Amino acid sequence: MRKLEFKMERTGLCSVGQEVTVTEGVLPTNYYYTIDPCLAMSGNIPFRYRLQSTKGVVTAVEEKPRGFYVTVEFDEPEVDYTR
Repeated sequence: MRKLEFKMERTGLCSVGQEVTVTEGVLPTNYYYTIDPCLAMSGNIPFRYRLQSTKGVVTAVEEKPRGFYVTVEFDEPEVDYTR
């Protein structure tokens, strides 16, 4: 299962166990993903690590010093960004 972290500006917009849909955005050298309807946004993802799924399940919602973060699990293989 592939996990992707999204930044959320306010608490209470997503909850653990909720199924969410993501929309893909394109930059010159990366993709980014938004949980619909504009609840949270991912970091930039290189082209070769493009997400294949559009639906996932929220597995965690955390408050960190820089804001709220949502972890979503997608039904596809895990990706190693360090290679």
